[in-house]
Amino acid sequence: MDFETICEKSKAFSSKPPPEVYLEFYGLYKQVHSGDVNIEKPADAEGAAKYEAWLSRKGMSTEAAKAAYIALYEKYAPIYT
Repeated sequence: MDFETICEKSKAFSSKPPPEVYLEFYGLYKQVHSGDVNIEKPADAEGAAKYEAWLSRKGMSTEAAKAAYIALYEKYAPIYT
């Protein structure tokens, strides 16, 4: 499956992953679609957590982020689908 298909499938998990798993997906997704973090850190807790997840992927190439996202999906799909 390609990256876009995996993204759609991960959004359709039948049970919601815990926040730490969601943030792993979020950081990789943002790195693929926006590159390195380009905003200021939000003040609210949820926004700050998303920012940190994205920042943790700084310097990762688009292709590497796509591959990591797919691997993450393959790891968690059996649990959350």
